[in-house]
Amino acid sequence: MVRLFAIALLTFAVAANASDRPPAEDARIDYLLAIVASLHDAQFIRNGTSYDSAAAVEHLRLKLRAAGPRIKTAEDFIRYCASASSVSGRPYEIRFSDGRLVRSADFLWQKLTEFDEENEVLG
Repeated sequence: MVRLFAIALLTFAVAANASDRPPAEDARIDYLLAIVASLHDAQFIRNGTSYDSAAAVEHLRLKLRAAGPRIKTAEDFIRYCASASSVSGRPYEIRFSDGRLVRSADFLWQKLTEFDEENEVLG
């Protein structure tokens, strides 16, 4: 049990030190990831293959970790992690339960704008 706790602490410490982003930018990115995670009825299309929301979030987190300090803002996250495949260059898409298909970048830009507008009023 102590060993597991130590590993968890080490993992957290490494993750915390890997980010040079201000806490506000981490909050904005976390919000976008939470939005993706909440879309349980949607399919996330990457290189022609559909994934559920959990797999989409896992993939975006992987890309975010791999990008490291290059991602300074939520805008960078959308641009460099959540818009297109870094392998094929094909845009990521979201197919909603009603059949509507949108590019993930367009959807996330809209959600980020809404988040910023809401938090400007609150802040």
